[in-house]
Amino acid sequence: MSKLILNPEYGLYERNGQAFCSSRQVPGEFEKQHDNVLRDIRNLDCSEEFRLLNFEESSYKNEQNKKQPEFLMTKDGFTFLAMGYRGTKAARFKEAYIRRFNEMAAFIQSLQATKIEFPAFTDAIMSAHAEPKHYYFSNEINMIYRIVLGMDAKSFREQKGLAKGEVIKPYLSLAQIQAIETLQRVDIGLIVAIPEYDQRKQMLAQYHERMKLKWIA
Repeated sequence: MSKLILNPEYGLYERNGQAFCSSRQVPGEFEKQHDNVLRDIRNLDCSEEFRLLNFEESSYKNEQNKKQPEFLMTKDGFTFLAMGYRGTKAARFKEAYIRRFNEMAAFIQSLQATKIEFPAFTDAIMSAHAEPKHYYFSNEINMIYRIVLGMDAKSFREQKGLAKGEVIKPYLSLAQIQAIETLQRVDIGLIVAIPEYDQRKQMLAQYHERMKLKWIA
């Protein structure tokens, strides 16, 4: 099973291109105990098919390092559960979470695009060199990371406390992943047309600055 990754911008989890929230995120906003939320999920009057698709029983470790139950819910699962909760505060929370799920969907779409296009990115690097070296690939993607993030992948992992070699893209913001997606796509053409690394870097940095000004406008 793929790793479940918490996105810091939305407070939602991502795995295999799907967004989830935890039942542990529900109690505070709906003024309920987590045990009550677990009970509510188990007692939902939904079909078994819907339950299997939208509620995944899981576990976490509490502050005492003891294993405790939780449920991971898709957007549909959360919406079905939250339909039963009433009140002005509950309504605001439901609206906020549905909006976050929608924004997370846009993030996942861009995340998947960078993965789909990465083979074309690596093919362009291989085509540009008679004898491609392994560091050509890391140099090229880290150039884009430095332009967008102000640091390479290694520095980002150290800053966020991530494991050595862990992919950093799932931990980025939507704006960051979209910028990387765009620069990666532009660089595919530049790698073949412009052999000089520093020249490509300058052009990509200038393009990124124009992108930022466009977003601000």
